[in-house]
Order: sequence, then C-alpha cells, then structure tokens
Amino acid sequence: MIRVGSGFDVHAYDAAAPLRLAGLDWPGEPGLSGHSDGDAVCHAVVDALLSAAGLGDIGELVGVDEPDTEGAASTAFVRLARERLTAAGWEPVNVSVQIVGNRPRFSARRAEAQLAMSELVGAPVSLAATTTDHLGFTGRGEGLAVIATALIQQA
Repeated sequence: MIRVGSGFDVHAYDAAAPLRLAGLDWPGEPGLSGHSDGDAVCHAVVDALLSAAGLGDIGELVGVDEPDTEGAASTAFVRLARERLTAAGWEPVNVSVQIVGNRPRFSARRAEAQLAMSELVGAPVSLAATTTDHLGFTGRGEGLAVIATALIQQA
C-alpha cells in the first residue's frame, strides 16, 4: 500500500536568531522565530510524513509548550517522525518540498540541503524554492512558508 501526506509550516523572520533551514545553518541570514530552532522545512516534512501514515501532526509529536523542545534542533523531530513511521509499519519513498520566501537564496545550497534532508528522512528529498513576486507576508519579507508532500509505503 502507498499513501501520500502533506505538510505546511510558516515562520516569521527573527533577526536576533540564527537561521536553520533544511537541516543547515545559514550564516548571515535572519533566523526564524519559533519554540524550537524554527526550521520550517523540517516541520513541514514531519507533518507530511505523519499525515501520510495517519499519525497526526508535529504538535502531537512534540508540543510547543514542552520546555525540553525549546530551542531544539528540528532535525531531531524528523528522526522522531521517522521512528514513528517505522513503528507503524511504514517507510518513506520520497518527499518533495517547496520553500516560499525571499530569503535565503536557496539554489547555491540546494544539493547540500537535499542530501542533509534525504539522510534524515531515509529516502530522496527534493527541494525547490520560489518567491511570491512581493505579494503577501513572504513577498514583504516578513517570513517564509514551506509546503511538503511525502510518499510512503508499507514496510
């Protein structure tokens, strides 16, 4: 059996925080606000994987009120979601991710980010980025949004 799930995450920029996106550090870029490190790619991927397996969402996996997840690396959330998938008899086939925002300029580090995320997920992860031609909060440079789609199969 094959199933598909989707995930979506949004974070505002926070100039006082370091940027962590797609499991990578982005020196010189404004960070993302959030209870954890704010890695919106990881968050959307977690939601896509969990929803495909019918296992809820990131809020059920790691609560934003929990002190032990404050400032946590979101890569740990991807690993935890993958463990839940495995325990439920599923395995990821691939994940497609679309980043929507003006920053960071993503193309120069796409291959590096895809490799990092693919290792975390245990399956190929493709990443693409786009802008909204100055429309909406992403176009105004207030933050970014991420959409992820995961394909999983029974193990």
